[in-house]
Amino acid sequence: MPQFPNIIKSKLPKAGTSIFAVMSALANKHNAINLAQGFPDFACDPELVKLVNDAMKKGHNQYAPMPGHIPLREAIAEKTSELYSAYYNPDTEITIMPGGTLAINATIMALVHEGDEVIVIEPCYDSYVPSIIMAGGIPVYASMKMPGYQIDWSELKKLVNHHTRMIILNTPNNPTGQVISSNDMQKLQKLVEGTDIIILSDEVYEHIIFDGYEHQSVSRFPKLAERSVIISSFGKTFHTTGWKIGYCLAPANLMVEIRKAYQFMVFSVHTPTQYAITEYIKNKDTYLQLGAFYQQKRDYFANLMEGSQFKLLPCSGSYFQCAVYDKISNENDKEFANRVTIEAGVASIPISAFYHKGVDNKVLRFCFAKKEETLEKAAEKLSNL
Repeated sequence: MPQFPNIIKSKLPKAGTSIFAVMSALANKHNAINLAQGFPDFACDPELVKLVNDAMKKGHNQYAPMPGHIPLREAIAEKTSELYSAYYNPDTEITIMPGGTLAINATIMALVHEGDEVIVIEPCYDSYVPSIIMAGGIPVYASMKMPGYQIDWSELKKLVNHHTRMIILNTPNNPTGQVISSNDMQKLQKLVEGTDIIILSDEVYEHIIFDGYEHQSVSRFPKLAERSVIISSFGKTFHTTGWKIGYCLAPANLMVEIRKAYQFMVFSVHTPTQYAITEYIKNKDTYLQLGAFYQQKRDYFANLMEGSQFKLLPCSGSYFQCAVYDKISNENDKEFANRVTIEAGVASIPISAFYHKGVDNKVLRFCFAKKEETLEKAAEKLSNL
């Protein structure tokens, strides 16, 4: 087809196809085991599927209210209060959205203005920076310190100035599997005290946390909560990433602005699923036992990898395991990840993709949200490298 005259000025001139799509496509092309993209290869609870089906049969097939099905918002308010001792008004402070990524985008579009600076902590999920740029904001980068991927608060403090509009957190962290401690939160609280800085806290893996740690939601800290937007995900919690349903929590003065932007993006979320989840989360074990479920998978994968030349880094949350491969190859991580996919038949994500300058520490990220037989086959192949 003839192309329209080249008068298009890209809003994202440096952006290419997401690394998740690239590595999944490579895995499909070479019939490799996909430990790259973060999704389970096992089924969700049949009871949840039945509840969605029942909702459809009962006729709940039209638009839900823009902020979401009110009984679901009420259930989220109750859950958040029980877990974190923080009350959010279901009417004005909770919005159901189609997945965490869109919720992040809606928040940034609503609250970040032309020329505002937004601090992102690298390595970071790849949707943050494009959303900042499309909103007219300026991303400012703080790097976690190796080898443990710890936040350097003294370095981050140096980045804060009168242009700083927002700081983005992610705990448990994708891609590193690290969690933010109570001490970290107290440092953050001190850092933003007396400023107009908003915290965007990506907590989509809030229930996938290990080794006796407690999830330190910003909602636990009242002085942070009053300036914070929290993003969470039912897709991650209930093994239904393809359903694209999550939610946003924020004080009413922030939420009113977020809803203004959100309503023109999607307007509402799949209605039968909202009805189903409302019923499903009445059983608190569906989320309270999730950490133990995934810790078993993390440990199983780690035991399988003991015979390999990979060095597994600490993983305290999420369903991602990072591994250093410097004993195997001197290749950069993108080249090595491609070769392992093609030749060994296991796809991963190179961690340099989560840095704006492509910092390469010879680390790959593997998703262990898989069946045991999948992890066994993958670890066998990786151990032969």
